[in-house]
Amino acid sequence: MTPEEFRKMGYQIIDWIADYRAKVDDYDVMSTIQPGDVRNKLPKSPPESRETFDSILSDLDDAIVPGITHWNHPSYFAYFPGNAVLSSILGDFLSSGIGGVGLNWQSMPALTEVEEVVTDWMRQMVGLSSEWDGVIQDTASTSSLIALLCAREYGSDYSQMNTGLQKSDSPLVVYSSIQSHSSVKKAALLAGFGLDHVRFIDTDENYALDVKKLESTIKADIENGLRPCAIIATTGTTSTTAIDPIADIATIAETYDMWLHVDAAMAGSAMILPECRWMWNGIEKADSIVINAHKWLGVVFDCSLYYTRKSEHLIRVMSTNPSYLQTAVDQETKSYRDWGIPLGRRFRSLKLWFLIREQGISGLQERIRRDMENAQWLFQQIEATPEWEVVAPVQLQTVCVRHIPDGVADDELDKHTLRWANVINSSGAAYLTPAILDGRWMVRISIGAENTTLDHVKALWSTMQDAVRSTDE
Repeated sequence: MTPEEFRKMGYQIIDWIADYRAKVDDYDVMSTIQPGDVRNKLPKSPPESRETFDSILSDLDDAIVPGITHWNHPSYFAYFPGNAVLSSILGDFLSSGIGGVGLNWQSMPALTEVEEVVTDWMRQMVGLSSEWDGVIQDTASTSSLIALLCAREYGSDYSQMNTGLQKSDSPLVVYSSIQSHSSVKKAALLAGFGLDHVRFIDTDENYALDVKKLESTIKADIENGLRPCAIIATTGTTSTTAIDPIADIATIAETYDMWLHVDAAMAGSAMILPECRWMWNGIEKADSIVINAHKWLGVVFDCSLYYTRKSEHLIRVMSTNPSYLQTAVDQETKSYRDWGIPLGRRFRSLKLWFLIREQGISGLQERIRRDMENAQWLFQQIEATPEWEVVAPVQLQTVCVRHIPDGVADDELDKHTLRWANVINSSGAAYLTPAILDGRWMVRISIGAENTTLDHVKALWSTMQDAVRSTDE
C-alpha cells in the first residue's frame, strides 16, 4: 500500500467511523448472533492475492457489524462505561500511524516524555500529591499483577533474586474483599502466592470490606506462622461500586507492614470531581493505585494508569538492562520497560493527551456529574415504585436493582430476574448485565456511555417496567 492509497482508504475509514457513530443508536445494542455466525461468513483460507479495499469494507458491513455489541450506544448500560471518545480515537490513530516502539527513552523520546506529562496531569486531576509517579499499563488486571509482584518482593526481601518463594519459612498471604474483582484472585495465583494463601474477607451491610474481620483474619494468620503481605482494597467494586474504607485499611497495612494496593479501575475517573474524593479518603497511605482511563473517563481501550509512591521499588522488581538497550542518557531519563511487564510499549499516551486537551477538565467533569445525577434519578424512580428495590447504595453511576413480585422468592425470583433482563437484552432496546449479590440474582445498570442522556435513562426505566409486565403475562 502506497502513502497515496493509504490516504484514500484512510478517508474511507474515517467516514465509516463517523457514519457509524452518527447512527449507532439505530442499532440493537447487544449483538444477538449465534456462535460461529461471523466465522462462517469469512473465508476458511487466506486470499492468495491482493483484494480490493472495497471488498474488505463490504465484508466489514456484512460480516463484522452484525457481531458487534455497541459499547458506545446511548442505551448501553452493561458491565462498565467503555467510552471511546472520538478525540481519543484520533490519538490512537496517530500512535499506530507513527508505529514506534518504546524500549527506552532513546528509542522514542516523545513517547516517554508525553507519558510522563499525561500521567502527571491525571495525578493532579484526581488530587494525588507529588509523591505519586504514574505509568500506563494495558489493563487493571495487569496492574493488579504488578502490584502483587511488588508486594511479594517487598514482603520476602526480594526473594526473586535467590530462591523465589520456594523456601519461604513463612508463606505470604494476600487479603481482599469478597466483592473484589476476579483479576485479584488471578493476579495472586500468577504471582505465586497460591490459593491457600489468598483471603477473601466478608463485607459490611454496604458491601464494603469489613475492617474488623480483616484484622482478625490477619492476626489469626500471624498466630499460624504466616506472613501478611498485601491488601487489595477497592474504590468502586465491580458488582455494586461499593467503597472500601481506605483510611482504616491503610492503618492496618501500616501496622503489619503490608503493601496496600487500591483498585479504583472504574471509580478512579470520578476522583476528578473534588466532591467524590471522600470515597478514597486515606489514599495517600496506599502504595499503589490503578485507574482505568479507558472506562468512564473516555480513553479508547486500552489505557490503565498505575500509580505508586514507591517507584524505586517497582523498578527494582521489574528492571531488565540488556547491553543492547543501554544508552548514554539512561541516568537522566525514565525507561518504562522497567515499570511493567512488557519490554516494549505503544505510544498509548497520545490518546489520553488528545482526550484531556480536547475535552478539558471541565468537560470531563461535566459528563461524569451528569452520569451520577442520572443514576440518582433512576434510583429515586425505583425506590418510589412498588415491587421494585435498589439492593445496594448508589454512590457513583451504577444502580443495582431487583423486581420482587408478591409471593415470588428464592429460585423463582432468580428466574424472574434473569427472564426480564433477557427480554430487554434480546429486544435490542438496551443492554444490562445481571450479577449475583447475597446469593441471589440482581441486575446492574451502569450509566455512563458518552452520549447517554437523562432521556435515555427515562426510556430504560419504561423498558424495564414493560419487560416485567411481559414476563408476568
